[in-house]
Amino acid sequence: MLDIELFRKNPQVVVDSQKRRGQPVELVEEVTRLDEKWREYLQQAEKLKHERNVISENINRLKKAGKSADAEIKQMKDFVENLKEIDQKAQTTKMMRDKVLLEIPNILDKRVPAGKSDEDNKIIRVWGKIPKFKFKPKDHIDLGLTLDLFDVDKAAGFSGARFYFLKNKAVLLNQALARYAIDFLVKEGHTPLMPPNLIRGKVLQGAGYFPGGEQDAYKIENEDLYLIGTSEQIICAFHSGETLKENELPKKYAGYSPCYRTEAGSHGRDTKGIFRVHQFEKVEQVRITTPEMSEKAHQEMIGLAEKLFKSLGISYHVVINCTADIGYAPAAMKYDLEAWLPGQNKYREMVSCSNCTDYQARRLGVRVLRKNGKIEVAHILNSTAFAIERTMIAIMENFQQADGSIKIPKVLWKYAGFREIRAKK
Repeated sequence: MLDIELFRKNPQVVVDSQKRRGQPVELVEEVTRLDEKWREYLQQAEKLKHERNVISENINRLKKAGKSADAEIKQMKDFVENLKEIDQKAQTTKMMRDKVLLEIPNILDKRVPAGKSDEDNKIIRVWGKIPKFKFKPKDHIDLGLTLDLFDVDKAAGFSGARFYFLKNKAVLLNQALARYAIDFLVKEGHTPLMPPNLIRGKVLQGAGYFPGGEQDAYKIENEDLYLIGTSEQIICAFHSGETLKENELPKKYAGYSPCYRTEAGSHGRDTKGIFRVHQFEKVEQVRITTPEMSEKAHQEMIGLAEKLFKSLGISYHVVINCTADIGYAPAAMKYDLEAWLPGQNKYREMVSCSNCTDYQARRLGVRVLRKNGKIEVAHILNSTAFAIERTMIAIMENFQQADGSIKIPKVLWKYAGFREIRAKK
């Protein structure tokens, strides 16, 4: 949630950001109007309270003098009723203001490029060489079926489209990637967390996913509970309502969990195989820091994701998401790491790394106690380490061999317990 002071002192900043995102500027005007009305009610209430106190003093004075205070008592009752009415109006107006305020996304960083689609994302660096094959490379769908690594047909019969059974060495590779990423992040000072898979709507609102993201979430019927779409949603609320000491920061977490998404609106070949699915596993970075260290943290987090993909030997590029592709309401700035997939002959998203500045922390009440005693709103950031199934796809397509086998990156050998995947004879 944005600081209300922005709307009072510099609403044009919010208006400009809304225009860049393609979001309605009328929301800014509505917040400003309701905030002004709320403050008017507060002023009226203060004036009534002052007048009430004056009448109360008159009643006491008259009673001490042995005189009748009936008129003043009646006047007092009228003031009390008026005060209740004004307080109720103020409370209702503030609730209306805050409801609209929740609908406004974070202020975009000035570095976010303008764009109409993901084709307008800005490439800022490229790593690795695109592999060349002496044969036509297969995509992960053909590889997975040939090597018996997953079964989507049986899963569809039990659970619906875009679910899957992982099979054979794909199961072990899945676990190997998760453990490798967790070990890597622990060495980098992260605390590992395995969070609950269910989350309350209030927490999703605090994380900035609601309102607006309800269609992407799986809701538990007759319960205020949802399946998590990523561990970030619940880990960013881990210190909700807390004031953290400056010397305790940054807080660095490595979250590991399944993720559940409806993927509303997705279509095409991505709905085949295991690239865009309703359930997958992910290792996630979450960091809480001071405002002045926020940018440094953002660079470190995308840097850690890059180190992981470099260690696998998978070519990638990093982009700054443009105004049309940043999507995610809490993000002021977002990097995507896109790995080269030979079977698709293009780069595809593997990592999203977002600086949410104070947007989530303000909603969740996460603050910083400075050494000088001042209290400020913290900054919260998040980044994928490995989206496990997508990383498996990148390994399958980049390290496929002419005989149909798949080589496993060396860093995973000790975790997986094998060095290649071959078709069963």
